Amino acid sequence: MRPILLMIPLLLLLPACVDRRIAVTSEPSGARVWINDTEIGRTPVQTGFKFYGVYDVRLELDGYEPIHEAKEADAPIYEYPGLDLVTGIIPIDWKSREDWHFELTPNLEQTQTPAELEEGLLSRARETRNQIEK
Repeated sequence: MRPILLMIPLLLLLPACVDRRIAVTSEPSGARVWINDTEIGRTPVQTGFKFYGVYDVRLELDGYEPIHEAKEADAPIYEYPGLDLVTGIIPIDWKSREDWHFELTPNLEQTQTPAELEEGLLSRARETRNQIEK
């Protein structure tokens, strides 16, 4: 019984570690990724993070429409206030991973002929003029 009681204070001295990762993928791959205006690389890419919450994510790839979205990193239950005090003293390496996937769409220059692009532009211009004149 005594050895077990002696082990408890020793376990409290061992550090607990939380490895938080965000993994970003896209279809097609190779898009440049920024999280909170910091470039982290090209998809597929992973980066560490410190805080749960909302992140500003931007993806760009030549020939595709850029994506600019807010994505949320949700805290797992063992990171909730109160429970984190208990899990912080348990000598276990906790892992938290957010997987964010984005579907890129080709831009109009890739999917339409120059004549179709011009007609679309003129059509939108006519619609705008009609709305202004009302």
